[in-house]
Formats: sequence, structure tokens, C-alpha cells
Amino acid sequence: MKLLEPIQVGKMTLKNRIMFPPLTTGYEERDGSIGQRSLSFYERLAKGGASYVVIGDVAPVRTASPTPKLYSEEQIPAFKKLADTLHQYDCKVALQIFHPEYDVPGVGKMIMEAGIARQNAAKAKAEGNEEEAVKQTELAQKMTKDAYAKLHHDMQHFVNEATVEQLNQIKESIASCAHKAMLAGIDAIEVHGDRLLGSLCSEVLNHRSDAYGGSFENRIRYALEVVKAIKEAAPDLTIEYKLPIITLNKDGSLRGKGGLKETEGIAFAKKLEEAGVDMIQVAQANHTGNMGDTIPPMGDVPYNWTLPVARKVKEVVSIPVATVGRVVSVEAGEKILNDGDADMIGYGRSLLTDPDIALKVKKGECIRECLNCNKGCVDAIQNRQYISCVLNAENGNETTVSIKPTNNPQKVVVIGGGIAGLEAARVAAVKGHTVTLFEKADHLGGQINIASVPPRKNEILRSVEYYQKVLPTLNVDIHLNEEAKDINSYDYAIIAVGAHNMEMPIPHDNSNIVSSWDVLNGQEVTGDCVVIGGGLVGAETAEYLANKGHQVTIVEMMDKIAAGESTTVLPLMMKDFADHNVKQLVNTKVDHIENNIVYTANDQIKADTIINALGSKKNIFDDSSITIPHVCVGDCSGERTADIARAIRTAYHAANAID
Repeated sequence: MKLLEPIQVGKMTLKNRIMFPPLTTGYEERDGSIGQRSLSFYERLAKGGASYVVIGDVAPVRTASPTPKLYSEEQIPAFKKLADTLHQYDCKVALQIFHPEYDVPGVGKMIMEAGIARQNAAKAKAEGNEEEAVKQTELAQKMTKDAYAKLHHDMQHFVNEATVEQLNQIKESIASCAHKAMLAGIDAIEVHGDRLLGSLCSEVLNHRSDAYGGSFENRIRYALEVVKAIKEAAPDLTIEYKLPIITLNKDGSLRGKGGLKETEGIAFAKKLEEAGVDMIQVAQANHTGNMGDTIPPMGDVPYNWTLPVARKVKEVVSIPVATVGRVVSVEAGEKILNDGDADMIGYGRSLLTDPDIALKVKKGECIRECLNCNKGCVDAIQNRQYISCVLNAENGNETTVSIKPTNNPQKVVVIGGGIAGLEAARVAAVKGHTVTLFEKADHLGGQINIASVPPRKNEILRSVEYYQKVLPTLNVDIHLNEEAKDINSYDYAIIAVGAHNMEMPIPHDNSNIVSSWDVLNGQEVTGDCVVIGGGLVGAETAEYLANKGHQVTIVEMMDKIAAGESTTVLPLMMKDFADHNVKQLVNTKVDHIENNIVYTANDQIKADTIINALGSKKNIFDDSSITIPHVCVGDCSGERTADIARAIRTAYHAANAID
């Protein structure tokens, strides 16, 4: 396969075309150093066969940002350990150097002074000087507020207000960081062409009137100076440039602000090659306020949506071009390479889901594909948590969590073929147990099948398709349309019988009430619909019905609709609600339902169909006659039903614990 062919990129020989592009992981230590969690994560990618790993968002200065940092010689050993570790697997490593678009020293000084004031307040309080303690506390609060006000201001205006002296200092810090990376044995530097550099390149954001503003030549001047500074400071390193392109949305509006529009971006690519850049990664421009614009969720944009621009860049440069952006499958990556549209494939979220893509391609094994749900990765980063793919129970815990082969093979029965049961069967089989799975329905997947019905959600079926492919290769004996029997003839039982749509707890007569699960399973409804419950399932059911032409009203007792939805998906849902005039009644509690009228404290809502979307309850499995060791996983394992991440993790750990 082309995907497994080596390629020369500058001074690096990469063993294949599989690249882990820069992602903020949250795995770093609090001071930004590469600790054991980071090291184990990146080592796992290298073990899986990726040829090139880029460490995302490495700051060349001391910032408050929760990202890796390399600004001091004291930090070099940690990065050397990273490089040495990955090199053991013939995996090259790059640092993506970025500088945030704000006055780092200025903001840092204000935050430090606020910290000193807090320390003074604590000291005064300990000494019994309450007046001074209050004074210092108020001072700390004011300084902190002022620091964040400056940060907010700079994020919008620093690109235009930064002095030439400040820009030169930043350039020097980037060059110094690159030099330290070279000393650490790092192979390459990826210039983060977004953020500050992208802001300066952008005709949308850059309103300067000096040598760094105005014309195309002026706007790209600083980026080219940065490339030159890196080459001079770290002559042994390969240089890659992340080229952010401002693309167009379906309605013709701009997607992204930092970076360059397509025509200028292509012209800039030629300038980068002339400046000595060894590879260009064509990516979506940022600065939108929504990470979904740069890391889009399932159903939002086509697969490989940045490829058309990458193809045009490839036509005008002779250096390798990397492409990223919803390249989900190996087949898609292979086609891109064979068509000559790019030279390297960035599998970002995909390598979170399955770090063994390269090895599995080589062996012809099944690959677990990313859902592009953004729940375990993008949402986690935005919530200041570490990334962990919902389908991969090992992410972020590679040091301690892995499937351990058994020395005592047992006969394991799995009862239920939903996502938890399927993962339990996989893990138990990989450990070396003999696994039999019973599913009473005529298909696998459980709730995943109804979760795939709402708009944009059909890609979630990839999670089930993986098990349909991989379980037979692991010799799992699958019985469909069959209840579990002779359970005690096995050595161990894993119970994964799922959940059901809870009964309507609100007083009601024989009005036309149906469950959200039945609706998503295909039950036809008529007329105007009122969906009671605006959680994730209720919101998705409402969107589904609205798209089928029904007038829909959502009634939710809390203050927010779809509170559990991804922050990158929610704007898409809300736009769909607006387009279909879906009414959203929040902070509204239903009192009772009578004659197809939903009665609340302040309103009466007439409906032809009322949908119960008030949540799910776990199914209870009668285990009174089971005499063998057994455990419940997924929805039926706790007081509250499980999301996909918890279902996977309870199943993984339960199966992995069978000795």
C-alpha cells in the first residue's frame, strides 16, 4: 500500500505516510513538561507504527496555557527522553511551536503580582491583621480581573497593537525553542501558522499599517522571518509549516479568520518552499470561537473537506504536502495518496481511537475508526480535561491500562450485544478467553442503532461495524435472536442487558404518548409534536421530527436544552432548530397531560403526538439463579445509565479483570 511506503521529508526519512498531527492533549504536567502520561501516550503511537508524531502547541515562553513548554534549558532532558523513546520505534518527532496572540510577559506579570497579593493576604490573616488581609485579597481580585481583561483584549487586538520590538522578542523566543529542540534530539519543527502568525497573515484580522500589514507581501513577512530564524537557530532540523486556510461554509460565509484565503494561501505555499520549508500541512484556519470549525464533528462537513486546497497546493510546490481533516479511513488515505493529492495523511482523532493503524494495515487486521463525535477529545480540551476517545479506554492511561493476556483461559458468556457487551466480548477474547455472546434481537449494537437516526448521527454506526468485523476474527461465538441459556455452564458471565426508555412519571390519561426510543426506532407519528424532556435524546428526537416536517415544541424543566451535547455539535443543532422553528420551553415543568394537552404552570400546549424523552432506566437482569462469578457492565451496571464512553470503560475493565 502507498500508505506504508517511506518518504523523504527534508532531513527525515519517514518509514510510512501515517502522521499524528498536533493535538492539544492535556497530558502534560502542570508546568508544561513532558511527564510519564505524555511520554506513554506518544510512545503508544510510536509502538503502533506511526512514522511521524507532532507534539502540539509547544510554547517557547512561560505561559499560563495548559500546553507543553520548552523555554528553559532545564526542560531539554524531558524532550530528549521523548525523542529517544520514539526513536526506538523508528518514529520521528516534531514540536509544533506556537506563540499565543497576547502579550505573554505583560499578562504573566499581572498574574504573578496577583499571586503575591494572595500570599500577602494569607500571611496577614495568619498574623491576625484582618484589615490588611481584606486589602490584599481585594487587590489580588482586582489584579486577576485586570489580567484576564488584558488577555481578552489582546486576543482580539494584539496582532495590531504588538510593537516591532515585541514581535522580534517573540521571534527570538521561537528560534531559541527550536535550538533547544535540536539539542534534545527532536527531528523537526512544525511552525504553527495559525494563532499569532496566522493573525498577522490574515487580511481579516491584520489591520496594521507598518511593514507587517496591508499587502500580501507585508502580511506574510513575519512568518517568513520566523522560518528564517528557525533555520538559523536549528540548522539540523526539518521544518514543516502548518498552513491555515480560510475556507467557505455552505452559505458562502468565511470559515476561520486567521490564516489566508485559498488564492493567497497557495501563493504563500510557494513562498514557504522558496524559504526552505520542507513540508506543508494544509489545514483549516482558526480564530472562529468554535473548535468545531477546525475539528468538525460528524455530519458537519464532508470527509477530507480541506483536501481540495491541499490538492492545489500540491500542484504548485515540489516539497511534500500533508493533509488533515476528517480522513477517517485507511481507504480514504490510500486514495488521497494514489491520486497524488497529498504525500502524508494526518490521522489525528483516528489515532486516538486506534493507535495501531499502521501495524494493522500491514497485518490486514480490523481498525477501529473514529466517530468524529468530539465528545472525548475536543470537548475534554475545552473543559480543561485530558483527551480520551470515547471508544478507547486506554487513552491517557497507557502507563497503567492495557489488555493483559490470561494464564487461565476460561469460558466467558456475554449477555447482550450492545456497545458494552461487544467491547466486553472483544477484550475477553483478546485476553485469551473463549467467548460466547447472546443477543435477543436480530442485530448487534443496541442503542447505537437508534442513536444513529437523528440528523448528522449515522456515522456513529462505525462503532458497531468494527465489532461486526473484529469479533469473528477473535472467534467470538455470536448468537442473535437468542436469549442466554445454560449460563452456569460457563466459567464467568458478563451482563450487558442495557436500558429502556423510562415510563412516563407525569400524571396522564390515554393521550397519544409515545417514547423517544420508539420514534427513533421508526414508529410513525402524526401532526404537531411536543417532546417532554430536552436532554440529549429529547433534543435529538426533536431535531429528527422537525426534519421530517413536524412542528415541534420541547419542554425542559432545566435551564438548558441538550446540556450533555458536544459544544461543537450544539451550534449545529440550534441552527437546525431555528431553521425549523422548533420551540424551546426551558425552566418549564409539566404538571399533567390530558386530552393531548400538556399542562404546565403557565401554559397549555396542544399536541397531536406527545413524546416521552424523560430519560432511560437500566434493565434489571435476574441473576438469582447464576452460580458462577458475574458482573454487570454498561447501562445496567449502575444507578444511572451510561453514555458510550462509560459503557466502553465499564466493559473494558470488567473483561480485563477476568484472570
